[in-house]
Amino acid sequence: MATELRRGYCALCISRCGCIGTVVDGVLTRVDPDPDHPTGAALCVKAKAAPEMVYAPDRILYPQRRTRPKNAADPGWERIGWDQALELLAAKMRAANPEALAFAVATPSGTALADSFAWLHRLAHACHSPNLVFATENCNWHKDYAPAYTFGAGIGMPDYDHTGCILLWGFNPAATWLAQASAVQRAKKRGAKLIVVDPRRAGLANSADLWLRPRPGSDGALALGLAHLLIEAERYDRDFLAQWSDAPFLVAEDSGRLLNGADLSPDGDPTQAVAWNEATGMARTCPARPPNAGARARLALRGRYLVATPNGPVICRPVFDRFAERCAAWPPGRVAEVAGIPADQVARAAELIADNLPLSFFTWTGTCQHDNATQSGRAIAALYGLTGCLDASGGNVWFSKPPLAEVMGFDWVSPEERQRTLGYRERPHGPPQKGWITTRDLFRAIVASEPYPVSCLFACGGNFMQSKPNTRFNDAALEQLDFFALAELVETPAARYADLLLPVCTAWEREGLQAGFQVSAAAEAHVQLRPAMVEAQGESRSDTWIVFDLAKRLGLAEQFFGGDPEAALAAQLAPSGLTPERLRAAPGGIRLDLETGYRKYQRDGFATPSGRLEFHSERLRDAGLDPMPDYIPSTERPGARFPLILTTAKWPQYCHSQQRHLPFLRRRMPEPLVELHPDTAWERGIQEGDWVEVTTRMGRIRARARLDRQLAPEVVCAQYGWWQYPDGAGDANRLIDGECFDPVSGSNCLRDFPCQVAAIRP
Repeated sequence: MATELRRGYCALCISRCGCIGTVVDGVLTRVDPDPDHPTGAALCVKAKAAPEMVYAPDRILYPQRRTRPKNAADPGWERIGWDQALELLAAKMRAANPEALAFAVATPSGTALADSFAWLHRLAHACHSPNLVFATENCNWHKDYAPAYTFGAGIGMPDYDHTGCILLWGFNPAATWLAQASAVQRAKKRGAKLIVVDPRRAGLANSADLWLRPRPGSDGALALGLAHLLIEAERYDRDFLAQWSDAPFLVAEDSGRLLNGADLSPDGDPTQAVAWNEATGMARTCPARPPNAGARARLALRGRYLVATPNGPVICRPVFDRFAERCAAWPPGRVAEVAGIPADQVARAAELIADNLPLSFFTWTGTCQHDNATQSGRAIAALYGLTGCLDASGGNVWFSKPPLAEVMGFDWVSPEERQRTLGYRERPHGPPQKGWITTRDLFRAIVASEPYPVSCLFACGGNFMQSKPNTRFNDAALEQLDFFALAELVETPAARYADLLLPVCTAWEREGLQAGFQVSAAAEAHVQLRPAMVEAQGESRSDTWIVFDLAKRLGLAEQFFGGDPEAALAAQLAPSGLTPERLRAAPGGIRLDLETGYRKYQRDGFATPSGRLEFHSERLRDAGLDPMPDYIPSTERPGARFPLILTTAKWPQYCHSQQRHLPFLRRRMPEPLVELHPDTAWERGIQEGDWVEVTTRMGRIRARARLDRQLAPEVVCAQYGWWQYPDGAGDANRLIDGECFDPVSGSNCLRDFPCQVAAIRP
């Protein structure tokens, strides 16, 4: 019996935990943490189920073609060869014009699609398709892209090794990012404070110095309330705000527009903002990079000023003064009314932040899955901006990353093509600016040809019905597609609408590159080419192999390095000085000699139009949107028929609609659950373990009741993603109206929707 230990990392979610696989006679038997890896402190149960995932009996192992109509109960799958399958797909893609051709990819944060994410984008861009479905609007947009309207970049990563206070907001790393959970625990052990904002007391909330329980969707009110307390107590970084933010920039009271140099004189520079010099009592232009500390310190942050312009005097106020006024509308008492958090806890949170700087924070899907997500995210970013901790030691830092060649092909897309992206006209400042579309917009184009028809879809992963909200075209779209090809592990509900199924191997059966492991400077400098633990089962192939072979058949070999994935990998690694051969010789990975500098904005400025952190976004104002953060109530509010608030959360056993077919995990959570407060249950005659029915105006689901005294009585927490259960039980996403979404990003009310719960009697 031959036993081998193979080092790698788990690719099932964004945590990318370092691991060691045990292979006996060519069979993967177990996976364990790799303590020598920067993210190898622990593994979740999903990784431990790796052998079952590889050898699952219900895997798709051969290409298959539909032989019966899509409305038939049985697709009548017919096994075919790879050549026949890819020639069929290539012919259908060639027959569709670029606009009629769409692509889809499962999230790289919660699936193993990160291995092929860039290459599928490259294929879409090479085909000049303007449309790619990617769950960014309900996943990472509000931490990685939307903060650019404040910071000029994403939120970065907490510098856990040096932070004084950690604020986890709508983020439970114990269930979604184990490497971060380990980093938080180490920081707490050395004395850092922890504040958790979450409607559920789960994971690290149980050991937090302060747990704040907001009413779902009220995050913006809490952020503005905390900012008010810091401003009122003058516990903010005035020097940072005056020097490196737009806080001193003057805004015209009548128009809400930022003044610029052309407002001071006809030959003034319109690209330079205007501030009030307290020393001279006059308005002056304000360059992105302050000339000297003396001049910087004299810019006014508060007050009302009369500025002489060629068109007459204009009454102005600094951005900070206007922001402070908006925050002042949120004293602790009002926050308590709207967010459901006691006023003394709001005050305690502000004290913990101010007394334990530097502050670091992380927020994820808990704050983004609402129809007010953009404004809530702006409010949280503005609160953080007050501390001056951005890109400072112990704050949120943009760690140096391994230099890789950009291979996604975004620069191949012309502005005219991008403007044809579905949803671009409605949301030009959201994901459509990157070509990322929602299923709502895709389904509308398929069924109603709005604004134009889409007839051909190629998807890698993506179980749309169980991972996205309900829409008016949800059930009809995939059935009406002229041609739908899906690369998948198992036959999901979405797969049953496919015309062609392509068998994908698991991450344990293929190579994968990870350049940077995110959670620290040292982890980010780590580059690893994960080896295949075992040979691929059946005729399954990696998504990358499928993309490259398909590209050759489409006549795109030149754009894909001659159709050679090995040559592509070498080109991708070239800027780092690494080669595939060198990485394969070091299966545990190689740490590059990277140095992370702090406060890089002092050298480069912020990547915003003003070169500064922006509380006031003129880009959003020009788009007809509020330029400053505010709290916007959700459009869907509880009422007499649906008096409760439905929210959802992730559990460690499963991720999205995956893994429920694995016995090892199913034993740990055999049935869909819905959590509710004991008082709420008692009023409805519900006991622990009862089957209950959750209803909204969109439909109903069944689940087992679990009583949780830590939940607010008006909040119900259900699960989504269930499909390997009779009658579609448990999938809360089917209860959410996909026509309700954030006007900037398109994010949905997946965490905040009116509902009712009732006991199911025999």
